[in-house]
Amino acid sequence: MCNLYSMTSNPQAIRGMAKVHEDRTGNLQPLPEIYPNTLAPIVRNGENGRELIMARWGMPTPPGYLKGHKVDRGVTNIRNPASTWWKRWEDKQHRCLVPLTAFSEPKRLSDGKSRPMWFARSDGEPLAVFAGIWCRWTSVRKLADGETTDDLFGFLTTEANHEVGLVHPKAMPVILTHPEELDVWMNTPTAEALELQRSLPDGTLTHVEAPRSFAFKSDATTGER
Repeated sequence: MCNLYSMTSNPQAIRGMAKVHEDRTGNLQPLPEIYPNTLAPIVRNGENGRELIMARWGMPTPPGYLKGHKVDRGVTNIRNPASTWWKRWEDKQHRCLVPLTAFSEPKRLSDGKSRPMWFARSDGEPLAVFAGIWCRWTSVRKLADGETTDDLFGFLTTEANHEVGLVHPKAMPVILTHPEELDVWMNTPTAEALELQRSLPDGTLTHVEAPRSFAFKSDATTGER
């Protein structure tokens, strides 16, 4: 499961690709390593159109998994949207686009340890998006902060394609690369939108040694449920 990704493209590219009407991120800087329970940019449907905001990675954990825990670090990867827990956040107002330039999956090494293996688009285009959902939730994300109310997000996963399957056979994130797919995810009824929960075709991803960094031009309990 993906618990580390990168977003090092520029905000202009995000706004263009995702048809953003309002950018509320301020001075968005490159984020070469985005970890669970940290802030990252997402695009959601707002009152006046799509808006680019910062949100915390990790949707609320189902209560049954929180017994004995003082904090909820969130669920980053969502495999089963048919679950009653996730259905409440599958309408258009709770879907989002999560911009990325690369993502990683853990590769198990012979000594039992693991290291991140990074993947990016093989066509040379820097940007893609995860198909995500978001919500506003009150919980204890960090013990030192106590109870806070946060905008949270996670993204769907599906079967791994060939490239990802060589490293992590279990699953890969749902990644959208075509403008029409972004519109389907953000605008259509739930049943139609969820048809996008599928792996990328083989050959559309390539392994990269480290997150790609694209300079800004002048003209952002973990696991799978």
